Amino acid sequence: MIRPARPEDVPALHALIHELARYERLEHQVTGTPDDLREHLFGARPYAEALVADEGGITAGFALYFHNYSTFLARPGIYLEDLFVLPTHRRKGLGRALLREIARVAVARRCGRLEWAVLSWNAPAIALYRSLGAPPMDEWRICRLTGGGIAALADGERTP
Repeated sequence: MIRPARPEDVPALHALIHELARYERLEHQVTGTPDDLREHLFGARPYAEALVADEGGITAGFALYFHNYSTFLARPGIYLEDLFVLPTHRRKGLGRALLREIARVAVARRCGRLEWAVLSWNAPAIALYRSLGAPPMDEWRICRLTGGGIAALADGERTP
C-alpha cells in the first residue's frame, strides 16, 4: 500500500534514510534528525513531501520529493530526492508503485517534469528507470555546495 507519510511515520522514515545511506555508502553524510525531518515535512512551512510503502505491517520503502520549476516550460515540476525500498522487499513492485504515485501527483498538479538523480553504479535502479522510459541524462552533471561552501558564496568569498 502506497500512501502519503504522516507525522507518526517520521521514526520509520528516518530509519529508512539511514538504510538508504548505508546502501549508497554515504552513512557519514547523514546528520539530520527525526525532529528536523518532522519539521521539514509537517511543520509550519513544509519543504518536502513523502510517500511510504507499507507491506505486511512494515514500512518497507519511501519516496521523498519536492517542487522545482522549469523556466523553459514555465511550469512546476517535481524532484524526487530519494526513493528506497528495503532489500527484503525488493522485486515486488514497491519502487515502481512509489514512482507511479509520484507521477499521479505530478499529473494532478500539472507539472511539466518529474526528475531525479541516480548513482552511476546503481545498475538495478537504472534498469528500472529505463524500463519506465526515463533513461539517465548523461550530458548533465550535478553541481553542489554544502555548509561552508554555501556560507562562503553568500559572503562573497571564494572557496578552495
